[in-house]
Amino acid sequence: MSFIDIGLGNLAQVSRIVTVASPDTAPIKRLVQDAKDEGRAIDVSCGQKTRSVLVTDCGLVLLSALETEEILARLKNGED
Repeated sequence: MSFIDIGLGNLAQVSRIVTVASPDTAPIKRLVQDAKDEGRAIDVSCGQKTRSVLVTDCGLVLLSALETEEILARLKNGED
């Protein structure tokens, strides 16, 4: 089981991540709002601006303060 740091000491299981997206597009904004309304959103940005949205295979939506490119780089490098 492999984990990745998604910012501010928070970890996500790599095998469960389906997509990493920018929070600026309308479809992602709707996805985040729906997840918040349904209690499926986990905000791990600790009060900072949300810079990326991670969607898991179980339907959870993780809101991270890291840029999408930084998370992608960590996934490619296999960093924890």
